[in-house]
Amino acid sequence: MVDALGNLVRFLLLPGHRHDSLAAEPLLDGVAISALIADKAFDNDRIRMQLDILGATAVIPPKANRTRQIDCDFDMYGWRHLIENFFCDLKQFRRVATRYEKTDSSFTAMVNISAIAKALR
Repeated sequence: MVDALGNLVRFLLLPGHRHDSLAAEPLLDGVAISALIADKAFDNDRIRMQLDILGATAVIPPKANRTRQIDCDFDMYGWRHLIENFFCDLKQFRRVATRYEKTDSSFTAMVNISAIAKALR
């Protein structure tokens, strides 16, 4: 999760075979947000219901197979490039991009160090 300036707020390390949308609920827990910008992979009713409870706007394009199409603010969705930019910058740190770290705790530490170095630039 990144903020409106593209800085890391939180992240959750999941096993490689798990879907990213499973991390949405724990990441949103206890965070005050006004909108969540995400890609189509996060278009599910569970996340949208949690955002409604939080009073946040879901800026998530609907999947093509959704029976009831949901509107999306595509002007605000354009800001999603900040998220992509963060990941591109994170991949410049070779240890993170190639997963040199063998344990979850050391990989988490490297992601945090990389995010701090990016924020200090």
